[in-house]
Amino acid sequence: MNRQFSIIIPVYNRPQEIEELLESLTKQDFQDDFEVVIVEDGSENSSEEIINAYTLQLNLTYFYKENSGAGASRNYGMERASGNYFIILDSDVIVPPQYLSEVNKALEEKYTDAFGGPDAAHPNFTALQKAINYSMTSVLTTGGIRGKKKSVGKFQPRSFNLGLSKVAFEKTNGFSKMKAGEDIDLTFRLWENGFETQLIDKAFVYHKRRSTIPQFFKQTFAFGTARPLLNKKYPKTAKVTYWFPSVFIIGIDIALIAALFGYWQLLAFYGVYFTFIFVDALLQNKNLQVALLSVVTTVTQFYGYGLGFLESKFLKK
Repeated sequence: MNRQFSIIIPVYNRPQEIEELLESLTKQDFQDDFEVVIVEDGSENSSEEIINAYTLQLNLTYFYKENSGAGASRNYGMERASGNYFIILDSDVIVPPQYLSEVNKALEEKYTDAFGGPDAAHPNFTALQKAINYSMTSVLTTGGIRGKKKSVGKFQPRSFNLGLSKVAFEKTNGFSKMKAGEDIDLTFRLWENGFETQLIDKAFVYHKRRSTIPQFFKQTFAFGTARPLLNKKYPKTAKVTYWFPSVFIIGIDIALIAALFGYWQLLAFYGVYFTFIFVDALLQNKNLQVALLSVVTTVTQFYGYGLGFLESKFLKK
């Protein structure tokens, strides 16, 4: 099958980030031509000037539209793209030189109408960015399924690094109007329509993510609120494991209260767990600051997702 890749990138008030992404796309070792479609989602801080600087190096198409959210912007770009296979990237990623070659190779070996790729921390990332990446991808946290091929059955691609054929897009109508969890919603509809998904583990991107702890909490809170909505919409996909972050944070609160009355056993259990997080992050990153921050970001992730899940499950109608 002759694949013509169109890379779809929604951007909102992030001109510096889009510049880093475009620069990385100019360094691809992929031999065939590919298109880059950038959809400016009603930004006040426009990226147009930076994008124009890359028109001679890349086959670029730029659109500016009113703000409607990332999902609708991705659909907007796919509707106007010229390729027959779309690669959707977040504006805060950097792609390694071999990215497109690895995608093309994997699809030649095993074609699927959708795929997802892992995320990694670039050596030049800040300590906090590396810690957030650890918490979002480690098998010791809720993020393990995002980048570990052997830990999942049917892979659920995430929108920061996702491929979708034009045929599958036209059949499913792309992303829904959900503000969070829209990529998982798309995956379920792909499966319902008989399309296969896969993880291409060598097609990773460097994902910069949010730059502060409060922003990371807000992001994971949104992920948590989305899950009960997805469970309600697709009852057969609901799993007891989705409750784990909420149970985990409730357990921490109980452990702290129990410790006030002299019962330290439960709190000691959590102490052991976070010691494992620290040691594992230290071994992976060889950096004491990243290891310490990984404990903080893991707690943030559990509380963000867990509280979001509970609010959506019991307080939202």
